[in-house]
Amino acid sequence: MWIDSHCHLNHSKFNPDGGVYEALRAAREAGVIGMLSIDCLIREEFSGLLELVKPLENVWCTVGTHPHDAGRDDEKSVSLDELVSLANSDDKVIGIGECGLDYFYKHSSQNDQQSCFRKHIQACLKTDLPMIVHARDADDDIIRIIREETSGEGMRGVMHCFSSSTKMGHEAIDLGFHISFSGILTFKKSENLRDFAKDVPLDRLLVETDSPYLAPEPFRGAMNQPALVVHTGKILAGIKNVSVDEMARITTRNFFSLFNKAKAIS
Repeated sequence: MWIDSHCHLNHSKFNPDGGVYEALRAAREAGVIGMLSIDCLIREEFSGLLELVKPLENVWCTVGTHPHDAGRDDEKSVSLDELVSLANSDDKVIGIGECGLDYFYKHSSQNDQQSCFRKHIQACLKTDLPMIVHARDADDDIIRIIREETSGEGMRGVMHCFSSSTKMGHEAIDLGFHISFSGILTFKKSENLRDFAKDVPLDRLLVETDSPYLAPEPFRGAMNQPALVVHTGKILAGIKNVSVDEMARITTRNFFSLFNKAKAIS
């Protein structure tokens, strides 16, 4: 049984005609027993996301500001104390993020992104909740800021939808982070990523969809959904030379170890 460690169930693509519930049904049928739906906008999204996941079994959420939105005045107004309070507000909130740095799109300034990222790291240290890190074209600053804020220890988290450099991946592992692979792992051009996956310790592996984005092969180009995490998991099992069932057990065990606030309902 699989866990989709990163999806966006509150995205508008899931909303029409009960799309979330259809996605949940399809996920259960595919053997996906749980999922973590990620917050990107504290002011606009968090309260609605929490209400969405509250009645859903084995579905949890996070709270955080995406780096694309780090420059928004309403997101900048969220204090560290408020972020900590929201993270502790409900048992369904099991992580902080998605936060981090994205220097590719530059939707927010680097200064705003870095300030927001530091705030989220501090909130993780105060709550002992894991952080979900978005990293794109900012590998060195991601690692540097984590080290500066934590002195290299005491931080738990996951490098989500990993597609960064091998160097950054190993540095993140050394800092105690998990590595989560998305449908990108299945793409033909992702040979370097598959090579890196061979080196990731089994107890640091997670799988995700990032749905509705990044559908894996052979569904690339279609809307992604949690049920399709199985396809990424199968590729990862082959890379690590374990059975598909064993990879499902490994990644599910890792999820509950990292996100230890989550309580599974069988």
